[in-house]
This record gives sequence, C-alpha cells and structure tokens, in this order.
Amino acid sequence: MSSLLKPFTVSEGPCSLGRGCPQRCTPPLTPHPSPGVAAGARAGVLGCSPAMCDLPPGRGRVFSAAALGRRKLTHPGKAILAGGIAGGIEICITFPTEYVKTQLQLDERANPPRYRGIGDCVKLTVQDHGLRGLYRGLSSLLYGSIPKSAVRFGTFELLSNPMRDAEGKLDNTRSLLCGLGAGVAEAMLVVCPMETIKVKFIHDQCSSSPRYRGFFHGVREIVREQGLRGTYQGVTATVLKQGSNQAIRFYVMTSLRNWYKGDDSHREMHPLVTAVFGATAGAASVFGNTPLDVIKTRMQVCVCLQGLEAHRYRSTADCAFQILRNEGPQAFYKGTVPRLGRVCLDVAIVFVIYEEVVKLLNNAWKTD
Repeated sequence: MSSLLKPFTVSEGPCSLGRGCPQRCTPPLTPHPSPGVAAGARAGVLGCSPAMCDLPPGRGRVFSAAALGRRKLTHPGKAILAGGIAGGIEICITFPTEYVKTQLQLDERANPPRYRGIGDCVKLTVQDHGLRGLYRGLSSLLYGSIPKSAVRFGTFELLSNPMRDAEGKLDNTRSLLCGLGAGVAEAMLVVCPMETIKVKFIHDQCSSSPRYRGFFHGVREIVREQGLRGTYQGVTATVLKQGSNQAIRFYVMTSLRNWYKGDDSHREMHPLVTAVFGATAGAASVFGNTPLDVIKTRMQVCVCLQGLEAHRYRSTADCAFQILRNEGPQAFYKGTVPRLGRVCLDVAIVFVIYEEVVKLLNNAWKTD
C-alpha cells in the first residue's frame, strides 16, 4: 500500500514549460497505481503528453529551456541559400533600370551630355545595340548579386537571432543595428569589388574600342594592371552607402512587419503585403542615401579614365566637396528617379522571394 501512495519528490515535478505551455503539470493529489498510469492521467487532464510529465529527476528546467528554444527563428544557412536565390532572380528582372541609372550618372562628364533623360537613354541604347544593349554588364552584376544577397540575409539572421524575444520578435531598434551590420558585411565582401567591376565594364563597353572580352577576362585584366586594390575603388563611400541602405531597409521592413502582426507574432504575411512593405523600405533607402550612391559611382568611374582625370578625387570627402562646389546640391540626386523605380522593385522582389523560399526550406530542411 505504501508503494501506491509514494509521494512525489521536489525533483520529479512539476514539468515547467515556461512561456510555451499555458499550464504546468502539477503532482496529482489522488493516489495512482503506477508511474505510467499516473503520467497518462496527468497528461490527459492537463493537455501534456506522458513524455512531458513523466520526466526523470532534475530534467524539468532543461525541458523548459528546450521549449523556449522553439521560437520562430531562421537558420543562417537557410538565409544564405534563400538570399542567393532571391538576389539572382531579382537582378535579372531589374537590371535595365540599373543600367540606365549608371549611364545617366556617367553622362555628367560629357559636354554636352548625350542623353536628355531616361526615355532618351533607353531609346538611344536600343537603337545602337538592340534590346540586349540594356543588359550589357549583366554578368558582372549577376555574379555579385547572388553572393551579395546571400551575405546580407545570412548576416542579418546571424546577428538578429540572439536579439529576438521568446516569441521570435525583433524590436525596431535592434533591426536597425542588425541591418547596419549586414550592409557593412556585404559591402566589404561583395559589393565594393563587384560594383567597381560593373562600372568599369559599362564604361568599357561604351568606348569606341572595348578591351574586355568577358567577365573573367575583364577581372583578370583589372587585377593584372591595378592589383586587388583596383577592385576596391570608393570603398569608404560603398561601406557608408550599403550600411545605411540596409539599416534603413531592415528598420522600415521590421517596423511595418511588427505593426502588421501586432500581438500575434505568428500571423502570416501575404506576399502582396510583403511586396508593399518591401517597396516602402526601398523608397526610404533611396531618399536616404542617393548622395552616397552618386559619390560611390564617381569614385569608381575615376579609375576608368586616363590622365589627370584618373586622380580627380583624392578621397570620398574631396569627391563630395567637388560635386557640391562645381555642380551644386542637386547633383547629389542625379539618377534618383530611375534608381527609385529600380530599388522599390528590387527590394519588393527580394523580400517576397526570400520569404517564400524560406518557407519552402523550412518544410524540406529541418534545423530545429
């Protein structure tokens, strides 16, 4: 009879699931014939499984931590893969607007300028080179866009996961810091060398006698003539631009996401909602750092020129000062309209594809 009425010890109960369980498994006040039956009875009454309640001594706290660990997080590996896929698809769609933006920024050196506006730039390019002309330099940007998005989202998830609360929610201020870190990482590892190569390719193809026969030949020639440093022109401006870019985008996107979900952190977002939020975040980043984009492009273009023009700017600050002095403040926003259209579409597409690919990976790749 004493075995049937054996009391519970402190270490054997209750099973604490913390925030993840609405009720705690407390010891029953009635006798039970066996440990197995008792566990089943407690599970049936309180909604827990026998495995949860019939824990060995000292395991309650460990199980509670495991339950809390089931918050909604994105594994950095999934983020890298999904980001790379999203970046590759996005750049194939939006490259013509990037081409036009770069051409208008480069055209400021011409006297008189060749293009009268966006439409004229598109018209003359198609007349001279056909529709394929709008995709000149795509290969260099495609090779950069895939790793750029992979590094961006992978770094963001890596930095943000430890900062999320028990429900997986990231507050707005922390998203700003994580976005800044993601932008700096992608600038140093991918964006600066690839953007420099892209600008040199477009400039080379616009010359009367192009030198580069393809992407790899061009990279080889650039490195042979200027060393690796030749692919890091305007690095300061690029880091400032990408860091502020992603800080603004992730801050706006996270703020809108938190507003939309409210108290229900598990509420699903329709792809159209994600696209609208992404476009809004992209527009905010354009108005926030187009001046840095102009300075970055000017710094990268200088190395494409010959003679004294190749050393026109001594530094990023000198470049900004000369633009302001010689062309006025409006020059910092040259190419804003084509960039606005491209970036809004760019960010909307990237976030939509990223979120959808992550959902697919969650079903096929279990990381919990």
